[in-house]
Amino acid sequence: MKHLIVRKPPGPNGGKSYRCLSCGTTKNIGRRKYCSAECRQRLHYKLEVRTGLIKALNIQYATFYFSEAVIILDMLPYGTTEIFSFAYPRSPGKKPSDDFSTMADILGNIWWSVKKRTNKRHLASHYVLEQATRNNGPVVSVKPSMIKLPSIKCTALSYLHLQKSELTAPELMTVIKNAYRRQAKIHHPDLGGDAETFRKIHQAYEDLLSWARNPTFIKRRGFPDKWFYDGGTNRWVRPTPGQVHAR
Repeated sequence: MKHLIVRKPPGPNGGKSYRCLSCGTTKNIGRRKYCSAECRQRLHYKLEVRTGLIKALNIQYATFYFSEAVIILDMLPYGTTEIFSFAYPRSPGKKPSDDFSTMADILGNIWWSVKKRTNKRHLASHYVLEQATRNNGPVVSVKPSMIKLPSIKCTALSYLHLQKSELTAPELMTVIKNAYRRQAKIHHPDLGGDAETFRKIHQAYEDLLSWARNPTFIKRRGFPDKWFYDGGTNRWVRPTPGQVHAR
């Protein structure tokens, strides 16, 4: 049977290898963050159903990420600046979501055994955290800054083959117009393209121009290469797209 690894885990890869941030595959991933919506949703579900354990440990912020060898859960409890890190070896043929469930079950069983023996929730939580590696790294590694994300539909970007990160370009209007021209050369009906597809491309172009004239954003916390847990909402947030730090 596997045991929790009690050691300082490696950091994430910075999102530069273009692997799926839910399962790790590099097959047909291109520059996308996920190989499929279903894969992303599977990991998100597995993380969400274990929030009870994280809440019991009195965690304010947490992150989840993985390498080819291990999965890593870093947690910052309320009232401390010390990070508690758990790492667990990857299982051959299994997805990180499955290994996370196994690790969470191990930690949960430890918590419940101490709770039943002592009838003290705080003692159970303390004992579980004692199994972690203490990490004196920067708090910002688990507590991200507030960021601003463009409130524009992803479909508009996809029709023009643009990334959200490009919406911060100094010459945004030029970026949008050039992207539109590239797609028009391919999909315009006069050049043999499909009329319905071109209509959607043109609508996306109009939507992006409208947004560029009056940009609006939503604010949230998150990382581009790690899943993030916010104790204030008791929810996990998937890795963020291109981001702008809020002032």
